Amino acid sequence: MSRSSFIRLSPVFREKEGSIESQISHLTNRVSKLNHHFRRHSKDYSSQRGLWKILGKRKRLLVYLLKTDLMGYQSLTNQLGIRRLKRN
Repeated sequence: MSRSSFIRLSPVFREKEGSIESQISHLTNRVSKLNHHFRRHSKDYSSQRGLWKILGKRKRLLVYLLKTDLMGYQSLTNQLGIRRLKRN
């Protein structure tokens, strides 16, 4: 798999490496790498557990971003191509 298939950080995220947006994009990169890993190793259950933990952390960060910065949340989900959170 080529490295160009992973999401590149925009210069804004590189300046603020600890920001919520950069953390979410980093976790999204890790999710895509693990999805590629599971295509070859479908029964790697320990890595599946790690994926679930990453997805849970990303979801918590997305909820926080949604509550604090709605416009930033919408632009980030559009840029990364991830689904939006379900509203109850």
